[in-house]
Amino acid sequence: MDRETTTPAVRSMPGKRARQWAARHREHAATTTYVYDFVWDLTGEADGPFCTDVDGNVLMDFTSHVGAAPLGYNHPYLLDRLREFDLVDPLKIAGQDFYVSGEGVGDEGLPGPTGLMERLVEATDHYGMDTVFLSNSGAEAVENAIKICYDESGGKYGITFQGAFHGRTLGALSLNRSKAVHRRGYPELAGIHDAPYCDDRRCTPATCSCGFFADDTSQLRRMLDPESGYVDPDEVAYLVMEPVQGEGGYRIPSDAFVREVADLAAEHDLLLVADEIQSGMGRTGEMWGADHFPIEPDVITAAKALRVGATVAREDVFPAERSRLSSTWGAGDVVAAAQGALTLDAIADLDLLENATRRGRQCVETLRDADPEGVVDVRGLGLMLAVEFETKTLRDDVIDAALARGFLTLGCGYKTLRLLPPLDVTEREIALACDLLLAAVADATAA
Repeated sequence: MDRETTTPAVRSMPGKRARQWAARHREHAATTTYVYDFVWDLTGEADGPFCTDVDGNVLMDFTSHVGAAPLGYNHPYLLDRLREFDLVDPLKIAGQDFYVSGEGVGDEGLPGPTGLMERLVEATDHYGMDTVFLSNSGAEAVENAIKICYDESGGKYGITFQGAFHGRTLGALSLNRSKAVHRRGYPELAGIHDAPYCDDRRCTPATCSCGFFADDTSQLRRMLDPESGYVDPDEVAYLVMEPVQGEGGYRIPSDAFVREVADLAAEHDLLLVADEIQSGMGRTGEMWGADHFPIEPDVITAAKALRVGATVAREDVFPAERSRLSSTWGAGDVVAAAQGALTLDAIADLDLLENATRRGRQCVETLRDADPEGVVDVRGLGLMLAVEFETKTLRDDVIDAALARGFLTLGCGYKTLRLLPPLDVTEREIALACDLLLAAVADATAA
């Protein structure tokens, strides 16, 4: 497969073998989120955004496995280094204090959990963060974030935002405000309050349409007012927000919204948690989504592109008491930690933040200029890209039509399609993806 010339080639999607494989998988798998019957052939050719499925179809993947494969398929920057590593067992290290060697001290070996934590501290140094707790997933990273905030603040309230998605464990579920199916019927943490999340990145307090700003103040400020509010700011343990909402619809907030959140966090000394599980690790053209905005998070949660979960903060935010925070796999998966560390290295060495900015701008401008039928908005920050349609039905039809052409996309929000290309996506690949998506829109609107 030559990445510079490859294009999708589809006979049928899904093919016979994919349907058989999916049926076998579902025989014992719990019902979960269903997208479509895409079955990647691990032995087939794959490079960058291109891969081969079990029926021999060549596909263009602009999901990046929901952002968890930030460099696409088989990136040589990772594979060349991983080949140096002779696999051992165990590869997941139990306990934060079971140390594993690999790179040693001062040599050039493969980075492990220690190297990953060092890189994360370097990547968050501008926020004064110096301490990391590793875990398995983004939901665990969020759970640990709110746990350390409860511990540090002594507060009992949490504040989240409408449209938020922070994970599927019970504590994280309590923070979700995106879809009822995530929370319905499950017990929740007490004391969680929410405020509107900005849906217009150009808005000001005077032009706000989401309900956050009204009557010369914000709903959040009104909530926390020490005299007339209904939430005592002294009892707030944390305020958690996605710098750019993911599952809620790839909503990019305005500076006015974020500045008000930041001002209130500073005014009331609230611990501010930035959930960077989808927006972090270079996806938006900066290392963290928060870097675009006038905000100073106290805690950052990362996962997906990082390959492991991580809760990052200042040492004084983490509990000092032993056993207060722990996990069987708290020392990290050795291979996943190496992948995360090497991904951070690749972002720096290959100038992928600048590439994300350039290619994201190309995609937005191309789709806006095309002005396709049924599309009401095209937006993005770096390579966190969204196309919003007039109806959910049309969005779903476009996803299906794109799949039939060998182009993998995902939905989010209510009627929005998201695009998550690899961080090193090329100009040719963006142009090809736009052509495929526009053709899919034409197919769906003509049906």
